[in-house]
Amino acid sequence: MKLTDCHNIDDFRGLAKRRLPWPVFDYIDGAADDEVTRRRNRAAFDQCDLIPRVLAGVESVNMKTTLFGREIAMPLFLSPTALQRLFHWQGERAVLRAAAKAGTVAGISSLATIGLAEAGALTDGPKLFQLYVHHDEGLNKAMLDTARDAKFDAVALTVDTIVGGNRERCLRSGFTSPPRFTARNMLSYAIKPGWGLNYVLREKFSLPNLATHVSEGSSVPKSVAEYFTSMLDQSLDWKRAEAIRKQWDGPFCLKGIAAVEDAKRAVDIGATAIMVSNHGGRQLDGSLSPFDALADIVDAVGDRIEVICDGGITRGTHVLKALSVGAKACSGGRLYLYALAAAGEDGVNRAVGLLRAEIERGMKLMGAKSLSDLSRGNLRWR
Repeated sequence: MKLTDCHNIDDFRGLAKRRLPWPVFDYIDGAADDEVTRRRNRAAFDQCDLIPRVLAGVESVNMKTTLFGREIAMPLFLSPTALQRLFHWQGERAVLRAAAKAGTVAGISSLATIGLAEAGALTDGPKLFQLYVHHDEGLNKAMLDTARDAKFDAVALTVDTIVGGNRERCLRSGFTSPPRFTARNMLSYAIKPGWGLNYVLREKFSLPNLATHVSEGSSVPKSVAEYFTSMLDQSLDWKRAEAIRKQWDGPFCLKGIAAVEDAKRAVDIGATAIMVSNHGGRQLDGSLSPFDALADIVDAVGDRIEVICDGGITRGTHVLKALSVGAKACSGGRLYLYALAAAGEDGVNRAVGLLRAEIERGMKLMGAKSLSDLSRGNLRWR
């Protein structure tokens, strides 16, 4: 199997599984507890049908929208995800370049494997910084200041990681950042020599946005769930979120909203966007899927804040369904991480290009010349 054999996100997943050591693949692929929510995120899109309209004259369609104060070329962007250089040595650099090429937003995590200053300078494309609030207030301020200096367009405060989810695949494999090699997992790394050579011979793995303040995750191995539970500030509340919003003078997003009342409070504290998300099913198993939560949230606040559907997206038609409900845009992590792991920047370019083509083709088949032509009248719920 090679990159040209990948025609959808599941194909990229298959190629990534072939190329990554078992613990690393399971970190991307896995979720919390029984992984019910992870499966539900995608399955939720199957519970409604698209109703196409014909004879609409769709020789050309306009997929552009405005998000975080920037025009983007399509209503899909790449969510911030951690530890990307563990999946492919090009890491965030590949993702940033691919997003800029596609004319869309690239998200960069606090747990990124390149610094915010480098990320900001790498491309002119729109960028979103994902802030995890740590116990160390100096670290929180330093990250916001660096993101501002690097001219990031927006900040997303992640609000669904007060503690780490129970990621049992990682418990079984012993996955940590940086990787801890044990008798249990050593063989899985040894049989993937390409990954191992890149890890050992290329630049040393680190989390540069954190390393000046904490050693965990960069030089002290720690699982992501342990990191969240021990390093992030569990006292984070609405008052603190509002204070952080006041520290940032640009578009401000809350990532991890699922309840209507929380969406309303996001508006009240001055947020300009929310990502309706359950962290890819990696936190609270059995929770509501983003798509299932979307309609009620759009009805409550969709005219006052940008509503983003984050999670479960593997097809262009999923994007069309979310937009028809009323989302301003969609985003996802695994949809490009599989491609990154499979083939680096070339993989991400191909995955994003395929999804863009699916959105455009779907719009034409729906009879939609622009995103504003999509509405709930295009959907029938089962």
